[in-house]
Amino acid sequence: MLKRINWKAIFKGFAWLISLAGMVVLMSFISIKKHEVKCTKVEILIPGADNFIEREEIDAILKANEGELVGRNLEAINIHEIEKTIKANPYIAYVKVFNEMNGVIHIEIKQRQPVLRIINAGGQDYYIDSEGLKMPMSPNFTANVLVATGNILEGFSGRVDTLLTPLAKDLYKTALFSKRDTLWDAQFEQIFVNEKSDIELIPRVGNQRIILGNADSLATKMNNLLVFYKQAMPKVGWNAYKTINLKYYNQIVAERYDSLAVKEAIAAAIVDSTTIKRKATDSVIRDVIKDEIKKAVAEAASEQPTAKKATVTAKPATDKSAIKTSETNAAKTVTDKGKTKPVTTTKEKTDTKKNK
Repeated sequence: MLKRINWKAIFKGFAWLISLAGMVVLMSFISIKKHEVKCTKVEILIPGADNFIEREEIDAILKANEGELVGRNLEAINIHEIEKTIKANPYIAYVKVFNEMNGVIHIEIKQRQPVLRIINAGGQDYYIDSEGLKMPMSPNFTANVLVATGNILEGFSGRVDTLLTPLAKDLYKTALFSKRDTLWDAQFEQIFVNEKSDIELIPRVGNQRIILGNADSLATKMNNLLVFYKQAMPKVGWNAYKTINLKYYNQIVAERYDSLAVKEAIAAAIVDSTTIKRKATDSVIRDVIKDEIKKAVAEAASEQPTAKKATVTAKPATDKSAIKTSETNAAKTVTDKGKTKPVTTTKEKTDTKKNK
């Protein structure tokens, strides 16, 4: 009869019962202790370099809503209500409040991180944060982010809100893409929306406007611009173009300043970014552009003569196995003064000889 008793299950049940009883006793002890312990100090932690809100403002919010905390029993302080009160501030993304048995109340705050500043067509001025939410300007701090101006109709009600118009969402995507890439974050300093509602990027290096259109295929457009920088800029200089248009699929339309300087056809082979696997080369290109950015910041911009248009087009290569560099296997054409002149690459000449 005794052999049939599951002693293991009985001991396990007793263990759980003892643990539960111990937990109840511990919670009772904590409750009694909290009733006796008074708040001795309030520590506020606001990490980061952006100071949209100061410690003094948090203290003022606490006093206005909770009164003086120091000297009060911990049991009488509702930390959840404190979290709710502080979270209502438009510059705060996250807040955590907890206390210790030594009487110290800790308040940890995470501020919103703006990625774009909007000055709309009506003159309203506000930020868009990393989560795509609108937030007001701060009297304490101005964030070092891209500024978007021009034909922007997205309004701001004065409180944290989501984006409503497709253009505002595209501006947010563009700014976020630029923020996450160290090269483009250093290169672009402003965004402008023209009368056609096209997004234009204003670079630090070069006196041109980069016409993006919308935020579709951003990675491809930026890769095309990187290839264009590599092929065209070393030949004609950073200030030769008035505009660089990236709106069209795998095609760049560039408008030049100096019509007399157009003597040779300059082609840029644009290959779909999904087929490019030259990370080492791209890293070198990026370093060169970063050096040019540093030089441009230190030097004054050169004079700008009259404008002239030059169109650079390219088709993506279809044979992935033949792609070794972004200059090969692409049909290239440059239009100048109404004349069209095909440009044949070294790769194409070699293939023609082999076919013969």
